[in-house]
Amino acid sequence: MSELKKDLPECFSDLDIVFPLTKNGLRESPEKCMACDHKTPCLREAIQKGQKGASVQEEYVDRAYKSGSISFWSRWSRKKSLNRMAQKKLQSKKKY
Repeated sequence: MSELKKDLPECFSDLDIVFPLTKNGLRESPEKCMACDHKTPCLREAIQKGQKGASVQEEYVDRAYKSGSISFWSRWSRKKSLNRMAQKKLQSKKKY
């Protein structure tokens, strides 16, 4: 394990810990995360590279659709793109 990885907290990039869903259905970082030196790279990795990151992006798209910010076709297209990206990540992990 690299030195950089050893210095990271155990909760690093765990979406359920660093960016959990609140009672109102939105995601919010807990106070302890806001004080952490690793918060920005941690959240970035949880959303972009983590297993559940695509679900966060889909939540954004669904909220935009419900509010009328995007059309049905735009929602469909974005969700299809997110699904393709998730499939590529799965396939690339299976190769190794």
